[in-house]
Amino acid sequence: MNRTEATAERGEKSNTAQLLGRLGMACYGVVHLVIAYLAVQVAFGSGGKQADQKGALEQVGSTAFGQILLWILAIGLVLFGLWQFLMAATGYEWVTGGKRTRKRIGAAARGVVVIVLGFTAVRLATGSGGGGSSSQRQQEFTAKLLSLPAGPVLVVLVAVAIFGVAIAAAIKGAKQKFLEDLDTTELPGRAKRWVGWLGTTGYLAKAVVFTVVAILLAIAGFDADAHKAGGLDTALKTLAAQPFGTVLLTVVALGLAAFGVYCFAAAWAHKR
Repeated sequence: MNRTEATAERGEKSNTAQLLGRLGMACYGVVHLVIAYLAVQVAFGSGGKQADQKGALEQVGSTAFGQILLWILAIGLVLFGLWQFLMAATGYEWVTGGKRTRKRIGAAARGVVVIVLGFTAVRLATGSGGGGSSSQRQQEFTAKLLSLPAGPVLVVLVAVAIFGVAIAAAIKGAKQKFLEDLDTTELPGRAKRWVGWLGTTGYLAKAVVFTVVAILLAIAGFDADAHKAGGLDTALKTLAAQPFGTVLLTVVALGLAAFGVYCFAAAWAHKR
């Protein structure tokens, strides 16, 4: 092991890095709880805000202590992202081979997403705006891909990749593979059963959302129309527009809320 790797490993295993990363994971859970709240509003036709990560942060910012809460979430999310990068570099020693590699790649990808979300919170807290919604960004990204040679094919391939993420989330939830990363001895009483239920419900809900995003992106690719793509906000509103959409979206919202609560438990019991 070289000096850089040794330093990274010490950082990942230090109590300070662990504590800050776990606090950040709890902040990630808060974001999912607020998204779930916004999704319920969409389900019952009273949602005027974006039902995505940016909309969740804006919702937090609209409260009495919004600016303080936004700063707490911003710092927490950035810390969680940095912790994921450390996990990607030296973590998941309790698994071996290809599984460890896949978990480290997943941690790195999660780190990028969460840090971007953290900086969005910083921009909102400072009043400089947080950029467009997830759907707007998805449409801009799709338009850039469509402008390339074989652009529609590339868009469909990205849709297939997102669908692969959805399948992976569904499998992780159904088989409760997320428990591999938790020290369940840290959980009191029957908490392990509840954490298992919350994680399963949460990952399955996220799989549904990823699937809808993939379908919208595939349609945009086949029709060569970037406006038909969409992110989390459009995915939730698409679910609401289906037959029995209110019930369907409410179930998904409860699943996203379950994932938010799961994040609190995972922050407490995640292996070192």
